[in-house]
Parts: sequence; structure tokens; C-alpha cells
Amino acid sequence: MQKDWQRITGEVKYDNPWIKVTEDQVINPSGKQGIYGKVHFKNLAIGIVPVDENNCVYFVEQFRYVLDQFSIEIPEGGGPLDIDPLETAKKELKEEVGLVATEWQTILDMHLSNSVSDERSIVYLARGLRQEEPEPEETEKFTFHRYHIDEALQMVDRNKITDAITIAALFKIKLMLIANEL
Repeated sequence: MQKDWQRITGEVKYDNPWIKVTEDQVINPSGKQGIYGKVHFKNLAIGIVPVDENNCVYFVEQFRYVLDQFSIEIPEGGGPLDIDPLETAKKELKEEVGLVATEWQTILDMHLSNSVSDERSIVYLARGLRQEEPEPEETEKFTFHRYHIDEALQMVDRNKITDAITIAALFKIKLMLIANEL
């Protein structure tokens, strides 16, 4: 299959340690000139689904500045592109909820908003959990929750959980339970 977009030139409009925004001059699929904006993420989005022996999932609730509201999510964080994502996942799980896991499995590898960004997310299932003290970063303040997978999915249905990575991960865990893969 041939590409149907052609990049002519590009100009960086914004750049910080986390993202770079570029505006490209393009030829679109109809052959006309236009522009296309792209947000390049400098980190992977890493999500961790810590599931205990009772099929309960651990969550954090935190204030999300961009949304101006609180959000209930699985533990998540940004992982440098040049570091093993699993190492970032282990660090984030310990930081955010104080959990250490003995079993790890990649369950999702996805693009989050592929019409405007190249952000990639990897989600891990964490099992064999041991509780220790959380070690949040200075910019993080969490409330902790633990819900059975079915209760968490009901919260998705009621728009109490709206984070895309969390929603995708919960449905994947439920599918794994149905297929007896968990």
C-alpha cells in the first residue's frame, strides 16, 4: 500500500522536555496542499494493571491539571524511549501505589491518538503483589482505591473512570478472565 500523504516541509512550533509540536506543509490524499500538525511524545506512556488474587485492581486517583478534574486510573507514567519499558513500569508501580510484583506480562501496545500524535502506550499486567510504601514524585498526590474488575468496569460504564489507557486495560483484563488466561 502506498502512502497517501506527502510531507513537503516541517517547522517545529513548540518543544519542551515532554513533547515537540511540528506543523508540516503537506500534499493530502486528494492531491491538494495543506497543513498537518503533529505532537511527538518524547516518552512512552506506561500503564500497569496490578491485579490481586481476588481479581481486584489497584487504582490511583489524582487531579489532572489539563482536565481540571480528578481522575481514577491504573498506575501510569512516562518512560524514556531509550529505557526498557518494563523497568519504568516497575518503578511507577512502586512510586504510585507502593506495590512490588513478581509476575509481569505485556497485555497492550497501542497508539493513543494517532490522528495528531505518535504517542505509544505499553500496558503491563502485574501479579504476585507485595505492599510496600509508595514513593510519589513531588508533583504527584494520590488517593488509593482497590476495586474488583467487574466493579471497575461498571465505573467505566457510569463515566467514573474515563482515562483511555485504564479503560483499554480493564477490558483486556476482563477478556483474559473470560478466556481463562488470567
